[in-house]
Amino acid sequence: MSTPHLSSRFHVSLPTRSIFAVPDGAGVGIECRSGSVWVTLDHDPRDIVLAPGERFEGTEHRRVLVSALQASCITVSDAQPAAMPLPAPVRRRSPWRLPSLGLSPA
Repeated sequence: MSTPHLSSRFHVSLPTRSIFAVPDGAGVGIECRSGSVWVTLDHDPRDIVLAPGERFEGTEHRRVLVSALQASCITVSDAQPAAMPLPAPVRRRSPWRLPSLGLSPA
């Protein structure tokens, strides 16, 4: 019995010169919605530049890096959960640590 394929799709906003990584690009689609992005794959000599409306489809089990040449928005589809953007961790201050006032210990 086969397991139904669940499609995942999410949008990522990338500031200029930021990088979004997909650990396994097999079956992953990257679509440029705005701006311009440079897509590179590990051990692949091609330069793939996407303009708005253009799409890249990964076919091999390689890491994919998406670099924003300018502020851009991309849609990532059918990515494995490891490629999903994670929320920023909440930094909690230790109740035992004193706030830094620019002073060093004596």
